[in-house]
Amino acid sequence: MTNLIASRFAPSPTGSLHLGNLRTALYAWLYARHRGGRFVLRIEDTDRERSDDAKVAELIDDLRWLGIDWDGGPGRDDGTGPYRQTERADRHAAAFARLEASGHAYACYCTERELEAERQLALRQKRAPRYSGRCAALDEAGRARLIAEGRQPSLRFRMPRGARLQWVDLVRGPQSFRADDLGDFVIRRADGTASFLSSNAIDDAEMGITLVLRGEDHVANTPRQRALIEALGLTPPDYGHLPLLIGPNNAPLSKRDGAMSVRGLRDRGYLPAAVANLLLRLGHSGAADGYHAVADMPGQFHVTALGHAPAHVDDHQLNYWQHEALARTPDEALIPWVTGRTPVGREADTVAAVRKNVLLIADAQTWCDRLYGELPAPDEAAAAIMAAPGLAYWDALLALESADYDRLIEAAKATGAKGKVLFQPLRLALTGTLEGPELRPVLALLAPTTLRARLAAARALTAARQQGH
Repeated sequence: MTNLIASRFAPSPTGSLHLGNLRTALYAWLYARHRGGRFVLRIEDTDRERSDDAKVAELIDDLRWLGIDWDGGPGRDDGTGPYRQTERADRHAAAFARLEASGHAYACYCTERELEAERQLALRQKRAPRYSGRCAALDEAGRARLIAEGRQPSLRFRMPRGARLQWVDLVRGPQSFRADDLGDFVIRRADGTASFLSSNAIDDAEMGITLVLRGEDHVANTPRQRALIEALGLTPPDYGHLPLLIGPNNAPLSKRDGAMSVRGLRDRGYLPAAVANLLLRLGHSGAADGYHAVADMPGQFHVTALGHAPAHVDDHQLNYWQHEALARTPDEALIPWVTGRTPVGREADTVAAVRKNVLLIADAQTWCDRLYGELPAPDEAAAAIMAAPGLAYWDALLALESADYDRLIEAAKATGAKGKVLFQPLRLALTGTLEGPELRPVLALLAPTTLRARLAAARALTAARQQGH
């Protein structure tokens, strides 16, 4: 390990990444890159029932999509691996043995039923529900009796009695907890697997992580983990606990929130730079105004500029940055948005024509449908606009043997149409809407048969309305 500065992202592959997860990963990556340090990706896959290799592949793909790389992690070795927590079980076991030998850990034979009864009693007595420590002082005879009953012990960390656990959080400032309020916690389950609290802390310390950024829901874990790391004679990292992101429903984002999952945003067409520019500003005020390329963001990130208040994910802000990112995106990158919905060979021309009027993939597909499919029937307001210039207008346009934009406009003007009555009926007839791309490139994309059919439909509508009146 040549760099003294190291941060990490340690996701659990039990669901899709959401923006809150991705923000944590981005901030940890920006910190490491800005300081010239290491960034580690560690997969915390000890939840065997819920961990999924497909989710590991997905989260790796999502991180790379945003532009996040790593020095140590899947596919990259910085000498601190393995990078899957399940592959570090021997290291956890060695740490547990050291803690037992030093008296910092002890076997706990309590059953789930006993622990739940103890918890319920504490709640009825209006006490914090923490473990009483009744196995901490078991003698040999007591342990032998419980073993004879067939009980499989877990292993608990012995919190320092009467101690006050303090540290300076990089986001929340000075923090202080009474060890006696926290209780002794399980570090190895009865099935022999390491708990999250222990494996997470042991791995951070042994991998040389110097900064842990994570959600504020982990604040109460930090004094326990710091005590465990110090009991092992290792150095705890600095911690910064980020306020949670609040979604459109005013609830914290979760892996079940598909609309705000990274994969969901990607599937809708949001660009990585748009997402990164939004995240850079969610709870962080250190970035200069304006758009930043992801590669330039490390210099814009400052831990001291992290805020305390929950940050709201605002669709309007995300769409603003999407617009900025799209303006810097070449046409060829958007061709997949229209592929399969345009005539073969017209993809690039279609993108060039409609790109200023699309924000997401669905918008591009809507325009492909308008250009190459059937237009929806006009409503009453649209029909009135299309009929306004009269039959002579449509007859003049249909009389043209070949029509480009200039010929159509010249023929329409010759009927006396001007202003809105000149342009709006034609736009509605050809695209079905008053809003959209410039008509010149649209006309170039319409097949001659389509153009003539749409003009004829507008004439028929006008004739029908005149007869109706």
